[in-house]
Amino acid sequence: MLKILGPIATLVFVLVAPLSADAQQPKKVPRVGILVYGNPLGPNPEDSVVQGLRELGWIDGQNFVLVPRYAGGRPERLADLAAELVRSRVDLIVSVGTDVVRVARKATDTIPIVMGASEDPVEIGLVASLARPGGNVTGVTFISSEVSGKRLELLKEAVPGISRVAVLWNPTHVDLDFRELQVAGRALGVEVHSVEVRSPEELDGAFRAVASGRADALVVVPSRLLNLNAKRIADFALERRLPAVSMWSSFAEAGGLMTYGPNIPAMMRRAATHADKILKGARPGDLPVERPTRFDLVINLKTANALGLTIPQSLLLRADRVIQ
Repeated sequence: MLKILGPIATLVFVLVAPLSADAQQPKKVPRVGILVYGNPLGPNPEDSVVQGLRELGWIDGQNFVLVPRYAGGRPERLADLAAELVRSRVDLIVSVGTDVVRVARKATDTIPIVMGASEDPVEIGLVASLARPGGNVTGVTFISSEVSGKRLELLKEAVPGISRVAVLWNPTHVDLDFRELQVAGRALGVEVHSVEVRSPEELDGAFRAVASGRADALVVVPSRLLNLNAKRIADFALERRLPAVSMWSSFAEAGGLMTYGPNIPAMMRRAATHADKILKGARPGDLPVERPTRFDLVINLKTANALGLTIPQSLLLRADRVIQ
């Protein structure tokens, strides 16, 4: 009896052993590429995405591998870096900013791309619709034009006497802000005058145009170009004694009078949620592109005092942050 069972037991072991070995094969650890306009010294909005992933249980070096690529503020490097990420076979690419998302999308139409923030992705052809993006791109859009009229309204509330505003904007940055500002201006009885800026070299000329246009205030439409020159613009506005408003809080921190726009950390956490779902098997084309739900009003009271303005108490009470 033992002689019969011996070969059978050996056969069973041989058949089962490979199955056990297969069952013990380690699971593939996903690789998450992150394409960054800035540099590792930051701070970068992308850092908030990584923090959001950590809060969702994704720990770099444990259950996923982060593959960052930094352009160091040089847009001409983005295409090569995106190609590097594709060649390294990442499972997902996170990118923040319309310019960065566009480069990532040009590099691949198969690897999922999560945008942390963008202009209207339908308007610029990144997705078919917000509800059903299709393709390989999803994430979060700020669609800033929807609140551009609100920024002008807040500026008018802070400085009731304004009747003529200059709008500093980059027409190569696809958005609807200027159109929406014109609509809001008509409703508020404020003349809206366009001052276009396409490069840093055009800023001095734009400043001269604002000064000669006898504007009472300045509206800065957000774009990568103008955001990077926030301090220069805020200094000009203060020198010309122009109340100035924009979207991102960094403009108020640089000395602008006020900002009103989406809360960046909240947007990045939503982007992390999209990445989490994709890493767990969801298709990006099935995940609706989300819009921001939280907007922050930041007022620089130090700038208001320098301009000789008294900000209404009702507006200060509504501010999410007041810079003293």
